[in-house]
Amino acid sequence: MDASERVIKWRNRPHDESAGSEQRNPLPAVCDVSVTNVCNAACDFCGFSRDKHLAGPRRYLDPEEFARALPILRRRRIRYMTLQGGEPLVHPEIASLVASATNAGIQCGVITNGWFLPRHIKQLAAAGLKRLLISIDSADMSKHERNRGLRGLEARIREGIAQAHTFGIEVCASITVSRLVRYEALPETLNELGFDAVVFSYPRREAFGSTSLVYDENSTLVDLNTDELLEALGAIARLKKRFRVMDPSAALAEVARFVRDEPQLIPCIGGSKYFYIDWNLDVWRCEAWPEPMGSVFDLDRLPDQREPCNACMMGCYRHASVLMHGAIAVTDSAYALGRGELGAAVGLLFQRSVAYSLWALSVEQLPRASLISLARRTFGRRYFLRAR
Repeated sequence: MDASERVIKWRNRPHDESAGSEQRNPLPAVCDVSVTNVCNAACDFCGFSRDKHLAGPRRYLDPEEFARALPILRRRRIRYMTLQGGEPLVHPEIASLVASATNAGIQCGVITNGWFLPRHIKQLAAAGLKRLLISIDSADMSKHERNRGLRGLEARIREGIAQAHTFGIEVCASITVSRLVRYEALPETLNELGFDAVVFSYPRREAFGSTSLVYDENSTLVDLNTDELLEALGAIARLKKRFRVMDPSAALAEVARFVRDEPQLIPCIGGSKYFYIDWNLDVWRCEAWPEPMGSVFDLDRLPDQREPCNACMMGCYRHASVLMHGAIAVTDSAYALGRGELGAAVGLLFQRSVAYSLWALSVEQLPRASLISLARRTFGRRYFLRAR
């Protein structure tokens, strides 16, 4: 049995149900939660557009059921959460959702089109909001407003960002790769609006997937060919010299390999360290997956889905996978060694993908304080002090 076979066998080993979550990898996990399928915008490339009716009957996440689910998510080591939609700020109790997550010990962010930010940002900040992402479609804000179908949106975004900064909330632009984007013009616009950083998402065109119908397959704005996608990825990489881009360089390279139909180096962590939860409180391995893992209320009993998958190029999963893969392998190796499984422990570490991920993590220059915090959460303060 070679090293890769030992790794697969170890990761797919049966868990002792009586041990609960103790056998799971101890690193923090992430989830995105769609709190509604309703949106006030009319984006050409979005399946939630107010005038397309692609998302079915109006749905809103139940705040009481969400609060009941949070202890279960904590046990599954969810520590970071992003509320999305539709447009999450149309949810009548959005601040309550943020407060519930915060009180459960989960750092909560929101991604929004910004229209309702001036109305809600004070309440969101008081509820404990940690991260704010605002969708931007173009460096030309008039084009952005036309695509969103929201005249006057720029002023609301500008006001929302200014207020967020008074509460110490960092604001990141979220940009979908499309024909609307002029990458060389972005830094000036983003700086002028007050953004602290930018992150990109890559258009998903699968005919299957979860309840989150993010992209409209009929939109010509995201119907990019191979050359156009590769050109966009190159432009994003160059943009790093002029503005703070959150997309890891290694993740951009992984997406480029996907676009060129080349082998991937890093398997997706969806289903084990990254989850998608819809307004029905169903848990999915990711938003592109064709069927749910089950209800969030059964999550304690649902096994991790760790079978290697590289079937899509969704940015959030690509970014997290590249940065977490190496650390996951290191902690898995420590657990295997503790169980006396030397072959699996060695095999987990000596993989090209692990070295690539750890290199990517160092290249992205994560603050030392963040690494210290991660070590303390993973191994405990006493272990960390001994290691120093």
